[in-house]
Amino acid sequence: MQKAREAPLRPAINAENLVLELGAQKAPVTILKGVDLVVPEGQTVALLGPSGSGKSSLMALLSGLERASGGSLNVAGEDFSGLSEDALARARRGRIGIVLQAFHLLPTMTALENVAISLELADMPDAFDRARAELEAVGLGHRLDHYPAQLSGGEQQRVAIARALSPRPPLLFADEPTGNLDSATGAQIVDLLFARRAETGATLFLITHDPALAGMCERVLEMADGRIVSDSLAA
Repeated sequence: MQKAREAPLRPAINAENLVLELGAQKAPVTILKGVDLVVPEGQTVALLGPSGSGKSSLMALLSGLERASGGSLNVAGEDFSGLSEDALARARRGRIGIVLQAFHLLPTMTALENVAISLELADMPDAFDRARAELEAVGLGHRLDHYPAQLSGGEQQRVAIARALSPRPPLLFADEPTGNLDSATGAQIVDLLFARRAETGATLFLITHDPALAGMCERVLEMADGRIVSDSLAA
C-alpha cells in the first residue's frame, strides 16, 4: 500500500517584490528593493546583515508595523497588501507577536497588567489568569505586581516574551532581542525564547548580528542594500 504524501506546509509569510520607499515623493529613498520571501509555518528563520541593509525595515513590513510601497504580502493567512495602518493593527492581534530590543513595556502597568493587556486586545477570555500562567512559565511568578522600573533588564525581556507569546500567535518576530542585555542574561533569554516558541509551534523570524544565534535557526537569510542576497538551510 502506497504511503500518502504529507500535505505541504502553508506559508506563514509569502512576500513578492516587496518595496519600501521613504521620504518625499519627489526624491524618495528606496529602502527595500523588491524582496521575495516564502517562510513555511513553524520554521525558525534568522536574518543577518550589516547596519542599514534593511533588516528592521523588512521585519516592520512583515509584522504589519509598516506599510509596503509596492509588492504583495500575505502574513499568517491575512492579505496585508493595501491595508491601512488601522487595519494592519487589527490584523496583528492574535496573529503576530513581537519582541524588540527595547522592551516597550508600559511603565504605569505591572508585569501582570502588561501581559494581560495583549490578551484583552486579542479579545481572549480570562486575560489575567492566562497572563499569570504565562509569567509563571517564564519564571516570573514572584514578580507579577512589580512595575518595569522595578525589574532587571532580563526580567523586563521575559515579560516582553510572555506578552508576545500569551495570545499564542502563529508568527513571532524578534529584533535583536538580547541587544540591551549582558551576555549571560542574553543567553538565558535566547534559550527561553526558543523553548517557548517550540511549545507553541510558532514560526519565528529573528533579526540578529550574532552568527551563533543565527545558527540556532533552521534557515539563515542575509541582507545587503535592501535585498536578500543569501538564503540557506541549516545543515
